[in-house]
Amino acid sequence: MAFLGLGITSERSALRQGSMATPFIAGVAIAAAAIAGKYGVEAWHAFRTRPAVPRLRKFYEGGFQPTMTRREAALILGVRESVAQEKIKEAHRKVMVANHPDAGGSDYLATKINEAKDVLLGQRRGSGSAF
Repeated sequence: MAFLGLGITSERSALRQGSMATPFIAGVAIAAAAIAGKYGVEAWHAFRTRPAVPRLRKFYEGGFQPTMTRREAALILGVRESVAQEKIKEAHRKVMVANHPDAGGSDYLATKINEAKDVLLGQRRGSGSAF
């Protein structure tokens, strides 16, 4: 009987030692989840408070060449060189509305925008700009 009692006692102590490790593992898991949550909240806050970046396309920022090329005309209007005529006219309208002399824009830029449209449509009016 003493042998049976010894077996039961060692079994109980093994269960008691296993049950001591379970709260420790659970505590480590909870601490890891809390740290991950903290960094997740900080990352979300940094994402939400980042400075606003304009999502508009950037317009052409270069000087003008003496004779306008198709590449330069496409850059001024913000289209590709091989785009359809409707897209060229639409892009010309948008850029001209933003830079029209009657709305406070520059005569020089309006002339260059019109020249760009003419170059892309193949309706070259002269040897270059009026300016």
